[in-house]
Amino acid sequence: MGTRPSMTISVRIERPVRQVYAYLSDPTNFAAWASGLGRLTHQSGNRWIAETTGGGSAEIRFSPQNAYGILDHLVLLPDGRSVPVPMRVIPNGDGAEVLFTLFQIEGMSDEVFAGDADWVARDLAQLKAVLEEG
Repeated sequence: MGTRPSMTISVRIERPVRQVYAYLSDPTNFAAWASGLGRLTHQSGNRWIAETTGGGSAEIRFSPQNAYGILDHLVLLPDGRSVPVPMRVIPNGDGAEVLFTLFQIEGMSDEVFAGDADWVARDLAQLKAVLEEG
């Protein structure tokens, strides 16, 4: 299988790193900034079901809360594929930096991958707005 192309997209947020992590570690907040997701319903443990904007749903398994800023999650698609989503919040001065790594999954064209990267960048800009202005 080998490695897949990847891209890490980041955004600076002028809020304390602990505040940013606390917000992001609560899956119910994702709908406020992640445009591809609607309401999330808790299943059990770290398992949630997300309504997607396309009218479907996907299971998401979130990392447990931790002291390291790790927000990794695994998206289980209806077709059986799983998509790892590494995500971190790290200190940046008095604020925070959110890093989101996107992988080009098997069968995804370069154009779709670039479009997904643009989508993630817009979502992270929305996250910044929610946390800094809200």
